[in-house]
Amino acid sequence: MSAGGSNRLMTPEELAEYLAISKRSLLGCYREWGIPAHRVGRHLRFRIRDVENWLERHRTE
Repeated sequence: MSAGGSNRLMTPEELAEYLAISKRSLLGCYREWGIPAHRVGRHLRFRIRDVENWLERHRTE
């Protein structure tokens, strides 16, 4: 993983908006798509840096 990028965590709602998909699609498919996620207590969060790396890897496929 690169050293750059933000460590800020996004909620599923924020990430769905960022990816321009529905929250329902995101929550139903993030594991299948391989989007890295973290649990903070019982809440699901996505680190911006991890999402940007994931997007970069999938743009070239």
